Amino acid sequence: MSDEHSDDATAVRTDGRAGEAGAGGPLPASRRSWAPDLARGGVLLGIALANVGLYLHGTEIGPGLRPVDGSPLDRALDLVVTLLVNDRSRPMFALLFGFGLVTMARRLTESGTAPRRSRSVLRRRQLLLIAFGAVHAALLFEGDILGIYGATGLVLLLLMNRRPRVLVAWGTVSLLLLGVVYAVIDVAADSAAAPAGYLDSVVERLSVWVLGITVGTVLMIVLAPMLVGVAMARAGLLDRPWEHVPVLRRVAVLGSVVGVVGGLPYALVVARVWEPGAVTSGVLSAVHAVTGTAMGAAYVCLFALWAARLHGRRAPRRGAPAVLAAVGERSLTCYLLQSVVLAPLLSPWGLGLGDGMGTATAYGIAVAVWLLTVAVAWAMAATGRRGPFEVLLRRLTYGRGATPAPVAG
Repeated sequence: MSDEHSDDATAVRTDGRAGEAGAGGPLPASRRSWAPDLARGGVLLGIALANVGLYLHGTEIGPGLRPVDGSPLDRALDLVVTLLVNDRSRPMFALLFGFGLVTMARRLTESGTAPRRSRSVLRRRQLLLIAFGAVHAALLFEGDILGIYGATGLVLLLLMNRRPRVLVAWGTVSLLLLGVVYAVIDVAADSAAAPAGYLDSVVERLSVWVLGITVGTVLMIVLAPMLVGVAMARAGLLDRPWEHVPVLRRVAVLGSVVGVVGGLPYALVVARVWEPGAVTSGVLSAVHAVTGTAMGAAYVCLFALWAARLHGRRAPRRGAPAVLAAVGERSLTCYLLQSVVLAPLLSPWGLGLGDGMGTATAYGIAVAVWLLTVAVAWAMAATGRRGPFEVLLRRLTYGRGATPAPVAG
């Protein structure tokens, strides 16, 4: 996750106008838009569930990168997680990233920042995300998404002000390439042993990360959902969801139907209910990945509808929504915290508990780690502290004078 997903990206007043703080500082939590923060807080649970399987080792891996010797409970949960989470959380994240980048650019413009300076700030932010991702991958997790988001964000900067039909064309190409990539991954997946030594694991993680970011950026595998986020930002769907309830409902329903219909066949393959040939499995994996963008959009719309309801009730920023939003405000910190806990716990170079572990147990650990991040985020919110990685990224982007002050209340 990036700071586009938190301080700058959500710094809009509830009436949809730019915040008075301008580009120099984020708005306090009481004046932030509900929808993006709720969506970010919720999707981090999906990210934990999707990523935890990448730490498992010591067993043969099958479709969906799941162990082939799973118990009936493992397979049942694999079906549910594959259908509702895998390749659904990633595009949801990417959509929110695209929304955040547009919002950040708009806020810079409304604060009177010169166009050249704005472009420089936005490019620097993307380059910093790549750097953060490289460190994250080297130290902890080869499946880092910050790097590919930053690299693709540089491409998005060239497109986000183009006409809708241009965005549709690029998004279509992105989805087609995404399908090809996932078909190849499914066919070529193997179960190579993970290095037991930490230094060896650093080399392997960086190698995988560099390959992933290169292929993923060139083939634009996260560009399509980012462009959906651009469209949502232009329409004000997340800034002012109460004004767009019918549209949000239609997208939520249609996206859910497309996501479930497109994802169910491959979910059955991953759960080993159906065992087709390699080519068929690859095609189904491609369809599952492509339709994940629709379901990711549906999830964002569901959170936006929740935000619209909270606005209609004039609900104060407290209770369960406030707790979830606190995670969304600190999404970068909470995302990295997941790796800080999971990697040493499950990796061969750490405690090695992922050796031969079933996916049901792994999912339980993922939920527990997400709940830990919820507790940490809420504790920081209660004491008026922003996420440390959000503060660091913002300081490096804008300079020391832009370090955000503690949140009131």
